[in-house]
Amino acid sequence: MVVLKFGGTSVGSIENMINVKNSINDGQKKVVVLSAMSGTTNALVQFSDYIKNREVDKALTVIDGLRNNYDATIKSLIIKPKLHQNVSQYVQTVFNDLTGLVNANYSHLMYNKIVAQGELLSTYIFTHFLLQEGINAKLLPALDFMRIDKAFEPDNYYIQQNLNRIMAEGNQADIYITQGFICRDAEGKIANLQRGGSDYTATIIGAVLKVEEVQIWTDIDGFHNNDPRFVDDTTAISNLSFDESAELAYFGAKILHPQTVMPVRALDIPVRLKNTMSPKAHGTLITNQVHGEGIKAIAAKDNITAIKIKSARMLLAHGFLKKVFEIFERYETSIDMITTSEIAVSLTIDNTTHLNAIVEELERFALVEVDAYMSIVCLVGNAIIYHPDTPNLFQILQDVTVRMISYGGSNNNISLLINTSDKHETLKKLQRYVFKSNTVLV
Repeated sequence: MVVLKFGGTSVGSIENMINVKNSINDGQKKVVVLSAMSGTTNALVQFSDYIKNREVDKALTVIDGLRNNYDATIKSLIIKPKLHQNVSQYVQTVFNDLTGLVNANYSHLMYNKIVAQGELLSTYIFTHFLLQEGINAKLLPALDFMRIDKAFEPDNYYIQQNLNRIMAEGNQADIYITQGFICRDAEGKIANLQRGGSDYTATIIGAVLKVEEVQIWTDIDGFHNNDPRFVDDTTAISNLSFDESAELAYFGAKILHPQTVMPVRALDIPVRLKNTMSPKAHGTLITNQVHGEGIKAIAAKDNITAIKIKSARMLLAHGFLKKVFEIFERYETSIDMITTSEIAVSLTIDNTTHLNAIVEELERFALVEVDAYMSIVCLVGNAIIYHPDTPNLFQILQDVTVRMISYGGSNNNISLLINTSDKHETLKKLQRYVFKSNTVLV
């Protein structure tokens, strides 16, 4: 058995849904994880925001537009009368329920219920499309088995017990369709794995079922050696290790959710990234195996804030760093990069929700400087800090203002903190130097 996940663009049009159907209809038993149709989650988030702000007319406009899009989709996709009636009734029920929320008292639970509807809609529609095409498919409701615990981690025992039970009930299917992203929390309320969490859903299921492979299908043919949105002539990477892919995902490569590889790496279950628009392309295969050394890829992470914490007595102050880290822990704010000197600590965060409170506490015992609009540029590859050509990379730094460097914290990662305004040019320069020049560091 294999697990395949398809993103929003893969099911974002009738043509793409047909492509997905053709890709999965190969006679192999599988679980297919679907995201919401492209644009749906953004519209539902906007709808939720309008309810929160009591902007009823705007909320109704958004939900009516989304309803019209779905009506048009099922009219063209589901043509068998009985199936069309079932799907149409389900879709209308969902949108009637959403419309009924516009005057309700807003809560976070309401938000979770609203954004969950995208995946529920896409899977219901696609399952009936497969049935119409004569494929032995079955809907596998994620809310019946996918749960996180009080620490917001997957409750693997619960998931395993309930997923196996549900799959064993009733008639067996060749293809099981389930929702990505959505789950229940420890209290049984609707929750989610955060944006991009459908990838995570796929590998959680893959680990629980101990499948042969997990495939993540999207609109690009695997990890590229740089960000194709900003850099021309990037190429797909055929093989990556779990460590390398985790670094790239965390530091900005949008093709993969940062936590995706965690459930499957210990079980040595391969993860393959594939392109729905080009199914014959190799994509990127992620395993425990290491292929070559040196820099393989470059990624960038935006919306970074740098904080410099300076104390003239730091060198002699026992417990100084402990005091600093306890503040960030208290406000549940993760740190991306950190460098230290005798009198100062510089670090970065990507969540500024509690920035003012954090700064206020830090200023009780240190001088604090905050720089916003920063980006982390990350260079990833196996054992790059030991590669003999890596030091030559720093020739480029004479042309780039670098705020911080993280070198040596990981064997597979060198990170540079720069101004976001310099990001595009930095990515292009690194592309030329690392992959295009005569001094190729691979």
